[in-house]
Amino acid sequence: MTRTFTWPTAPEPLRGTVIDSHTHLDVYDRSLHGELQPDPSELLEQARAVGVDRVVQVGCDVNSSRWALEAANRFPNVVATVALHPNEAPRLAEKGQLQASLAQIAELANSPLVRGIGESGLDYFRTPEAGRAAQHESFRYHIDLAKRLDKTLVIHDRDAHEDVISVLLDQGPPERVVFHCFSGDAAMAHVCASHGWYMSFAGVITFKNSVALREALMVVPIDLLLVET
Repeated sequence: MTRTFTWPTAPEPLRGTVIDSHTHLDVYDRSLHGELQPDPSELLEQARAVGVDRVVQVGCDVNSSRWALEAANRFPNVVATVALHPNEAPRLAEKGQLQASLAQIAELANSPLVRGIGESGLDYFRTPEAGRAAQHESFRYHIDLAKRLDKTLVIHDRDAHEDVISVLLDQGPPERVVFHCFSGDAAMAHVCASHGWYMSFAGVITFKNSVALREALMVVPIDLLLVET
């Protein structure tokens, strides 16, 4: 049986305007299984119609980071970030391409249209022990890049809470830090808040088993709270 994919209908407009702190519009542009290729301008217009008046387009590798920069140049309501996703680091390291790819990210990051460095961090969910050294190397590079260029650091943290915070504090965090799709508990939220780090929450907060995540949300100061799709 062939499965048909369609995009969901638009929800009711929000009561006020918001910024989506983490998007991957290029996934839609590449399309799902070769189907449905709406232009990003169409997606941005749909977002605007329901109250999302600006989006942060996040890079995960060199190509998607370049796409993010091009989107920010094309659309005034798109903000770009550039980086290598932590799961990209081991693959690139195995090919001997990690340093060259990081250099390309740094070159893209120099554009004034790039407002952040990310998403970078640590992901132990899909990466075995052998690949973690490359993730740590890449993460530290991105931290330093964000500090050097005075850009916001956007962190990807999956099953690596303690190590992410440890590396961040050891390396010295940049002035602005965002934990994308925050997945820690209330204790971690307190740690992040004590350092003035932003926490961004996604749809997983609505899952029935996300009790600890909702408890974390309750302790996040409103001025450090972000939302994303």
